[in-house]
Amino acid sequence: MAGLQIKQLVKSYGAMSVLHGIDLEVRDGEFLVLIGPSGCGKSTLLRMIAGLDDISSGELWIGDRLTNGLAPQQRNISMVFQSYALFPHMTTRKNIGFGPKIRREAGSVIDAKVNKAAETLNLHNYLDRLPRQLSGGQRQRVAMGRTIVREPDLFLFDEPLSNLDAKLRVQMRTEIKALHQQLKTTIVYVTHDQIEAMTMADRIVVMNGGRIEQIGSPLELYDRPANKFVAGFLGSPAMSFIPGTLERGDGVVRMRTSDGFTIPVGDTTAASGQPVEVGIRPEHYRLAASGQGFPYKVAVVEPTGSETHLFGTIAGVDVHAVFRDRIAPEPGSQMMLTVDSGKVHVFDGKTGNRI
Repeated sequence: MAGLQIKQLVKSYGAMSVLHGIDLEVRDGEFLVLIGPSGCGKSTLLRMIAGLDDISSGELWIGDRLTNGLAPQQRNISMVFQSYALFPHMTTRKNIGFGPKIRREAGSVIDAKVNKAAETLNLHNYLDRLPRQLSGGQRQRVAMGRTIVREPDLFLFDEPLSNLDAKLRVQMRTEIKALHQQLKTTIVYVTHDQIEAMTMADRIVVMNGGRIEQIGSPLELYDRPANKFVAGFLGSPAMSFIPGTLERGDGVVRMRTSDGFTIPVGDTTAASGQPVEVGIRPEHYRLAASGQGFPYKVAVVEPTGSETHLFGTIAGVDVHAVFRDRIAPEPGSQMMLTVDSGKVHVFDGKTGNRI
């Protein structure tokens, strides 16, 4: 096993820069997830780690080896792609054992590796089947088995679950996390799915425009996002942002909205009179006591059984609120909501940074 260290990594295509000086350290045995919108550079970064794309400048270390000039096969990494890339004419056994065979390993060694991988991934009953006789999840496990037999220092996953249906994605998330806990190998995993990132990662790297916005554990990023981009990107349903002006008058910190109502806020360095935006996650809204709170105009009510989702507006801003209670307000009606000040995130109205 080995860690990964990236120093001032830059990727350019002619005059166009895609990655702008990435600094990142992945600890030995860590499960790190790269996440961000399409075009943010996460897959490019993964391909540079794998050696599939050249490095324009900077350093990339795997363990104690500088790998800038090393070919992919010299880096002792294994990669699982979005496409399973299985040989259609080979059985599961032969697909998993293809790499060791090419490396001219002994037949007994190959058999032992294939059997170990099959046991780890619960593929013993499918070793003699062709890819067309397997389900999508089984094919993905075969692709993972092919990486395991290499016994790499580093596993790379490039959106491996995006071709699976929703139910199978949930199952495979659990299987990949369990595999990591068993093998304890360093994993760098790329996804655009924030639920995958939140449920699987030891740490998450949020990328945007070829730069890193924030690095931290899933709950660190969820509870204390560094800026509006991270706050709005992580969380499903997404956080809503309401603009206004901060007030400290009588010592109670609050934000006054454009329609004159106030929303309590917690610890912030924002000055009185400063334009700000408060971010509130849908699950943190609560029904206010009589004569208290701020108005919420209901547009759509969606009961799901375990939760009730409301779509409406606060001070003219679209807001999604989620309640565990089975409430049933009429569309078009107005209700009063409140929020715990400690659950309110304050962002600078100009820069979008947390303050």
